[in-house]
Amino acid sequence: MSLYRSFEALSKALKKEEVNCHSVTQHYLTKIKDSSSLNIFIETFDKEALNRAEEIDKKIANGSAGKLAGMVIAIKDNICFKGHKVTASSKILEGYTSSYNATVIERLLDQDAIIIGRVNCDEFAMGSGNENTIYGTVKNPLDNKKVAGGSSGGSAAAVSAGLCMSALGSDTGGSIRQPAAFCGVYGLKPTYSRVSRYGLIAYASSFDQIGPITNNIFDANLILEVISGKDPYDSTSSSREIHSNDFTPKRAIKKSIAYIKEHIESPGLDPVIKSHLLDKINELRSNGHRVDVVSFPYLDYLVPTYYVISTAEASSNLSRYDGIRFGYRSDHNNDLESTYIKSRSLGFGKEVQRRIMLGTFVLSAGYHDAYFTKAQKIRRIIKDKTNDIFNEYDFIISPTTPHTAFDIGNKYSDPTQMYLEDIFTVHANLAGNPAISIPTQDPLLKMPFGMQVMANHFKEQDLLDFCSTNF
Repeated sequence: MSLYRSFEALSKALKKEEVNCHSVTQHYLTKIKDSSSLNIFIETFDKEALNRAEEIDKKIANGSAGKLAGMVIAIKDNICFKGHKVTASSKILEGYTSSYNATVIERLLDQDAIIIGRVNCDEFAMGSGNENTIYGTVKNPLDNKKVAGGSSGGSAAAVSAGLCMSALGSDTGGSIRQPAAFCGVYGLKPTYSRVSRYGLIAYASSFDQIGPITNNIFDANLILEVISGKDPYDSTSSSREIHSNDFTPKRAIKKSIAYIKEHIESPGLDPVIKSHLLDKINELRSNGHRVDVVSFPYLDYLVPTYYVISTAEASSNLSRYDGIRFGYRSDHNNDLESTYIKSRSLGFGKEVQRRIMLGTFVLSAGYHDAYFTKAQKIRRIIKDKTNDIFNEYDFIISPTTPHTAFDIGNKYSDPTQMYLEDIFTVHANLAGNPAISIPTQDPLLKMPFGMQVMANHFKEQDLLDFCSTNF
């Protein structure tokens, strides 16, 4: 069977009856089993997916199928799917079965998508290499010695390896875009509040956002259209409508684009990626777009600000996992206190424990104002400066990551070095803006990397239209 890299191609084949949803789903299930060494899928929903495929084939035949009919999608293991296990790749949720659907799952199912399984991720979405997981490291399908990126490494690797047509990930500080860049696929983080977080296992509630990882921009747009919108179960979700887009209306319009001086001058930026970005800037100029360098003097504050606030929120969100109500409970307990201590000590991995401890520290009485309050003030400064840029420019272009995928097991002795993986991506999370990673390659590098384009709030359609015609 042909490997369909776009939903448009698959839809045409389904209409011509060259394939059907059942055969496509079976093909993916077989390929997933053949690719088990990549350690991408935690679980596949074989019988359910095949039964659903048969039902959708009948809908296609009678003309009642939804707009995602036949699209085979994988979901990150922190998105709730009723009647299925969800663990956030953590021992603390070992054996837990979701009693409800996340809103994004409901909306995908309503449009006849086929959910084929759940994929590996960093524990509670905390990591940049998909190595912090009870299920073992995800291997990059383009080079099995490299990481797939994190925390949505399983989602990006599944799409890259052709084990599904698209996948859902979550992005708190770059967790969709960074693995997408490492695996050579497209990763979209919507505007904060554009997509409901109901049913997403929380890491940091003021940052978390669900988004698609796909083989092309058109599929990302289609999935975004389906999963977006107001949700009564999520009071932070936006009521702004998102309209379908065929990418044709604005092709002739020239845009104003900013790139940040401090990005180009960052000492950690691979010189080949820097050169590639500058070449892209020159190409955009030659195509008639206005492209200017701007200063963003807060680059060095982005990662510290993000980690102070996100760990504080994580320490609060993860307090619910206590070994009493659900999930893992230690058997070696003497009383209630020891149950809490031992269950959490054995149930959470080292990186999650580190972030809980850091978050508890910055929220403590003696340090709250010195760290958490100050970080919130800096976040406002970052957002205001970002808004100033978007008052003059349509987009900000940057590298997605400072380098290509690193080797598996390349552990840093200083964990803050790993945190710097987010240096270019975390800006969009702090300011709440939409951003997409566009895959690209350079002959001087063996692995792909990403060009990131960020837009103003709720300007996803402009963003996707621009990228579809300029990248």
